[in-house]
Amino acid sequence: MCKLSNISARNKRNKRIGAQWETDLREGLRSEGFDVESLRLAGKEDEGDMVVREDGGRYLVIEAKNAKFEPGVFLGEAIVERENFAKHRGLDLDDVESIVVVKRRGKNWRQAFVLTTVEDYLGLEPR
Repeated sequence: MCKLSNISARNKRNKRIGAQWETDLREGLRSEGFDVESLRLAGKEDEGDMVVREDGGRYLVIEAKNAKFEPGVFLGEAIVERENFAKHRGLDLDDVESIVVVKRRGKNWRQAFVLTTVEDYLGLEPR
């Protein structure tokens, strides 16, 4: 088998594993009573992997990751996707939060890591 074929097979496998992780997370959240749906835009206008509808017209955009741990890159993505989600729906950015949920090897969705900033977590004004 040629090197290019091996890379292609590995990429397909990784996509399948990533898709399963998203499904596990989404269905796990639903089983706990969260109102969550998948998001499917991709590329420059991506809005994240899923969104949780919260009380009071608020939303939580989730970027789900099952990849090498790169917190800065992951959070940068989540921030842009939060902005895209709000913009596409005409929402006030204050009504939309975002987090990254990162799969932990050998653990289920409930033991995943959650990434955000101190500013967002504590509701501090941006500086």
